[in-house]
Amino acid sequence: MDQNRTLLAIALSLAILLGYQYFFVPPIPQDQQQEGQAPHGEQTAKGEAPATAPSPVSTAPTAPGTLAVTVDPEARDITVDTPNYTAVISEQGGTIKSFLLKAYRRGIKQDSGPMELAPSDNPGNRPLAFSLDNAATSSLPRYTADNAQSHLEVEQGTGELRMTTTLPNGLEIVRSMRFSADSYLIPVEYTVNNTGDAAVQISPALIWHHQPFPHENPPSSYLFAGPEAWVNNDLVEIKEKALLKGPVLHQGAISWAGYSDSYFLTACMPGSEGPQTLSVQAEGAGQRSVLSGGVRTLEPKGSAQFSYTLYMGPKKLTMLQAAGHDLSRAVDYGWLTVIAQPMLWLLNFFHSFTHNYGVAIILLTIVIKAVFWPVTQKGMKSMKNMQKLQPKITKLREKFKKDPAAMNREMMNLYKTYKVNPMGGCLPMVIQIPFFFALYRVLMQAIELRHAPFMLWINDLSMPDRLWLGFDIPWLHGLPVLTLLMGASMFLQQKMTPTPTADPTQLRIMQWLPIIFTFMFINFASGLVLYWFINNLLTMLQQYLINRSVKA
Repeated sequence: MDQNRTLLAIALSLAILLGYQYFFVPPIPQDQQQEGQAPHGEQTAKGEAPATAPSPVSTAPTAPGTLAVTVDPEARDITVDTPNYTAVISEQGGTIKSFLLKAYRRGIKQDSGPMELAPSDNPGNRPLAFSLDNAATSSLPRYTADNAQSHLEVEQGTGELRMTTTLPNGLEIVRSMRFSADSYLIPVEYTVNNTGDAAVQISPALIWHHQPFPHENPPSSYLFAGPEAWVNNDLVEIKEKALLKGPVLHQGAISWAGYSDSYFLTACMPGSEGPQTLSVQAEGAGQRSVLSGGVRTLEPKGSAQFSYTLYMGPKKLTMLQAAGHDLSRAVDYGWLTVIAQPMLWLLNFFHSFTHNYGVAIILLTIVIKAVFWPVTQKGMKSMKNMQKLQPKITKLREKFKKDPAAMNREMMNLYKTYKVNPMGGCLPMVIQIPFFFALYRVLMQAIELRHAPFMLWINDLSMPDRLWLGFDIPWLHGLPVLTLLMGASMFLQQKMTPTPTADPTQLRIMQWLPIIFTFMFINFASGLVLYWFINNLLTMLQQYLINRSVKA
């Protein structure tokens, strides 16, 4: 296959791969485009959660698979306030009723409210239920806090919340949760005391109910969101299609299990190094995970400890790496990790002194272009040389059009005579494709770009760019200015680039590529469009320098 066919195949393959993203990204909501630039973080007001008013004992309605809960009117809500989050722990089962992140909002608007990582309103459908019979019990006991206060303030250092419950069989459970002012990690320890005179068999299990995080502007549906775990040194993503067939089981060395989307993660890490069992099943609009560690016997007057560590926070790679427990594996770049992680580090490095992720993307694009400048230069010159040979190639095709073998033989002799490599123009492109896709994954998943403004109308680099014109544009809800500039730059770049082919059909197809790419990029994150636009401008500059040197 000659050079022009190879280039065409690569371009069309890239179009297909990018088109997959295009068809899975929802149109941008109109209200986002009318909002001005907003800072990335927001602090919520401190204070206790409203006290639960006494009411008659009732049974909360449950969805299939949830726990049937008899609501205790004496059960209180304990508010834990740290610089990073406000958590509300219910005495009803000791579950997490609410977990609000102070530095992240649900939407781009200032009044959209802090991000909620425990969105369920049903007492039987909340995270952090603990069971001693492998989640077979269909009720949640009341855990009583040690102190009478319903508010725990942790402004620095750590704070502890101890809660105790006694089960009908006489087993006493003492739970300790430690909250840190500077971390999203929450160590949890359960001490089970057998107060009776007979041995008891127990099967400890932690039950975690998952609900989708309530983003006002959801991340791309192309990226995975749902239950996942790190099992036997492998990332397991449990998709909805698998859950429709029944519960999904995983056994072995489980470093963590939880729920994640593009930007946030709630995970539980067992303290025991022995084999664990993870069971996940569909539960209404969410899922229910059970992490269990087997059966053991608790002797009379004996006790046992079971420890876990929770992480409820952003999927920021540096934080997850510092947390350990293989949590950083939740930021999944696949086989591109070796390229993607250095790019993310470089992006954050540039942001550390520019304080603008749009400018950081521009600087990162310049660095990548500079690294590939020599190999791209060589490829462009090869294309220029191929263009000079095009009249001779056309004559060979006419002369040997009935003898393809002879035509290929003569063309190879022609390449040798003029020392031209027919693959020289496309090889640089092939080398750069993994780096493009690595940066693509970084810009699509980096929580640093969520709600991060660039300039003018671009107030969120993780969302498509739209300039609000004062009236609604069907489906678009705004003018994709940056995307149109990107398409125009691609068209101009194509006009400057040598076309080593005389086939009119192939030329027409290549001329359509800027339009095709423009339509595909309309719903891409503006950060990715910005990268592609700047890359096109730099390529045009390089092509201009080559064309001028050849003429000289």
